[in-house]
Amino acid sequence: MFEVLLDTPAQKTLRKLDKTTVLRILKAVEKLADDPIPHDSKRVIGYNEKVFRVRVGKYRILYRLDYEKFMVVVINIDSRDRVYDRI
Repeated sequence: MFEVLLDTPAQKTLRKLDKTTVLRILKAVEKLADDPIPHDSKRVIGYNEKVFRVRVGKYRILYRLDYEKFMVVVINIDSRDRVYDRI
C-alpha cells in the first residue's frame, strides 16, 4: 500500500473548492493508495519524470509515483482547462 502526499499547489486548490467536490477528489486520491495506476489513468507527456493523471469530473489529478518509498505524490489538482498550462 502506498502513502499519499499532497504537494502545495494541490493543497491550495482543495482549499478553494466546494465541500462536495473536495470529498469526490479526496476519495479518488485515497484510491490511489491501493491502486496507484488505475485503469482510467493516463500518462502525461511533457514532464521529466513519469506523471499520470486521473479524471474526477471536470478536474484532473496529476501525480507521480516513487516506488522506492512507496509514495504517491499529488503534484497538482485543477480544472481540465488549467491543469496542463504549467507543463
